[in-house]
Amino acid sequence: MSNQKTIWGHPIGLATLFFTEMWERFSYYGMRALLILFMTTAIVDGGLGFDDKTSGAIYGLYTMGVYLLALPGGWLADRLFGLKKSVWYGGVIIALGHFTMGIPGIMKLFAAESSKIELSALDTNTFFLGLILIVVGTGLLKPNISSIVGQLYSDGDSRRDAGFSIFYMGINIGALVAPILTSSLASYDWHLGFGLAGFGMVIGLIQYKLTAKNLIGVGDVPVFETTQEQYANQKLKRITTYIIGAVVVLLVLMFAGVITVDASAIASSSGVIIAVVAFSYLAYIIIFGGLSTSDRKKVGAIGVVFIFSAVFWSGFEQAGSTLNLFADRFTDRTMFGWEIPAGWFQSVNSTFIILFAPFFGAMWIWLAKRNLEPSSPLKFFFGLFGVAAGFFVMYFATKIAASGEMAAPTWLIFTYLFHTWGELSLSPVGLSLTTKLAPKAYQGQMMGVWFLSVSLGNLLAGLIAGEASGGTVDALADMPNQYMTIVLTTMGAALVLLAFNKPLRKLMGNVH
Repeated sequence: MSNQKTIWGHPIGLATLFFTEMWERFSYYGMRALLILFMTTAIVDGGLGFDDKTSGAIYGLYTMGVYLLALPGGWLADRLFGLKKSVWYGGVIIALGHFTMGIPGIMKLFAAESSKIELSALDTNTFFLGLILIVVGTGLLKPNISSIVGQLYSDGDSRRDAGFSIFYMGINIGALVAPILTSSLASYDWHLGFGLAGFGMVIGLIQYKLTAKNLIGVGDVPVFETTQEQYANQKLKRITTYIIGAVVVLLVLMFAGVITVDASAIASSSGVIIAVVAFSYLAYIIIFGGLSTSDRKKVGAIGVVFIFSAVFWSGFEQAGSTLNLFADRFTDRTMFGWEIPAGWFQSVNSTFIILFAPFFGAMWIWLAKRNLEPSSPLKFFFGLFGVAAGFFVMYFATKIAASGEMAAPTWLIFTYLFHTWGELSLSPVGLSLTTKLAPKAYQGQMMGVWFLSVSLGNLLAGLIAGEASGGTVDALADMPNQYMTIVLTTMGAALVLLAFNKPLRKLMGNVH
């Protein structure tokens, strides 16, 4: 708001945030493309040698954590650090996480051949520590950089939506380029791929610092004027320090082997906890929130949306797990005598997003002008249908794999096409719908519920990957059935939503 200079017709601070987010997404999607492949690769081949079930559970916990920690990350920024400092701290922690995961690779370069296998324990410990740092850093950076984008514009500024569109283009550019580059390096050594992801975050931090003057007047540290507010702030800092200290001690005990954990059990328990917390909270708001009858119904509608959102993301987010493993194990990736890295397929979705996002945006406007625009529940139906259609395509690909043949890459490409169409129908609509349904006093908290649904969906995607990856002879034979189960589940959810379209719209009231 305070920026007078403009770029692309928008406040110049948008360029700073565009490139920061682009490089942060470069680091995230670059590492994500490698994650489950690295875990399932044998130790002698440079991986961790985990089985598919454990790897899927860890992948689900990681992607769940990224969205789950966005909630306290936003809270800490509002009350302690300010938005700009939170983005900076988050980026630094993310970079440290990636470089921590690369430490064993550096040590192996200088280790004797007989000592390299012994480094596998160090590899495991630095791997988990790196993941935790990335989750914490992303929780600080991700929600707050988006909030700064919003603060660049005054209330009622007609450029706001276009500004966010430009900002999200940066996300997809980073997500498009990263898997190609990191997977290419990882084909020589996994840790080179992790290191490149961290290097991308460092580039983002450097440009963020060099262009910080573009963000003067937005995202500053909160000001506490009264003595009472200052006392409460100091108390909050002490409590936060104690919590961080307790977490550090817990992690040290885990790495030392004093505390052992079962990733699959933790993942399953976490899913139940997220669902119980979300619906208990919504019930509390409906009963004790002091809402009007209309607002109670709208909060109830958010609860319904939560369920279908989680189902959608549980299918869509298998891109980095189940489908990534299929690309690695069962897809013919040979072209002109050279094998394409499996991680390259993680760029297909971002490519389609860049190609089709303008089309979908124009299509909704064109339909709205003719009073033909589908309702939000109907767009959710299209989203779920897209995921089901994509896995239906993959069902035939798994039949090929189960027969002992390698599937053509076009199966995955068409799957990602359907999934992208589903994402464009549901993801932006879900965010917008949540803001419309949320009572005024609960706007931020209802958005938190939306992210809980995304978090739960990511967790479920990892758990499903452990069962549908075809990692053993029996699992390969059963893989078509597992994929068909996904098809029936997502399509069944889509049809249920379609059947309850009218009752849901009644709950939503005048929101469409």
